[in-house]
Amino acid sequence: MKILGFDSSGMVASVAVICDDILVAEYSVNYKKTHSQTLLPMFDEVVRMTELDLDTVDAIAVAAGPGSFTGLRIGMSTVKGLGLALDKPVIAVPTCDALAYNMWGTDKLICPILDARRNQVYTALYEFYNDTLIKIREQDAMDINDIMGIINELGRDVIFVGDGVPVFKDTIQKTASVNVLYAPAHLNRQRAGAVASLGMIYLREGKEETADDVKPIYLRKSQAEREREEKNGR
Repeated sequence: MKILGFDSSGMVASVAVICDDILVAEYSVNYKKTHSQTLLPMFDEVVRMTELDLDTVDAIAVAAGPGSFTGLRIGMSTVKGLGLALDKPVIAVPTCDALAYNMWGTDKLICPILDARRNQVYTALYEFYNDTLIKIREQDAMDINDIMGIINELGRDVIFVGDGVPVFKDTIQKTASVNVLYAPAHLNRQRAGAVASLGMIYLREGKEETADDVKPIYLRKSQAEREREEKNGR
């Protein structure tokens, strides 16, 4: 089975190809360029370097959100276009699922945090059981202090991963009553390899969608939408 993976839900732009249990290629860039400039050239380079026959791809996995509104739209539109052109199913992988999957095999609690601004994070809680990623708490947008309270109540060692870590590290250190660890540099951001790996699992579970039907997971309204509603008195 061969899966393409895309992640543009945050600052990182990432493209990967997985064939069965082998990561054939992964191209990730964490730099200040818009994903509209980087994602397709990265995909083209992966296809060229691996001599990938796109007809042999079984499905396309994409980090569906939450995350950057612009990044999610770029990634989703790219995957929709490819899915329609290649007539391939699409697997929407929640961003926090993929981040947590970077910590495969740990016996600790896993907490992805993405900076959602205004002291809020996009977050969820996970653990591994019998090598399977188990979701303890669904993705949500919440105050960093609220998720820290939940973690403290659980009373378990926790690994934090995601771009919210450097933003909220001081708060985490001050409020945590449990042992806290942080994912290392090669695992602490979005990776298309994790998206593709989970995409393969979700495809086997029948969680694919058509390119027409797949949608981003925003969790909350964009800043522009909120400002427009405030201006209109809603």
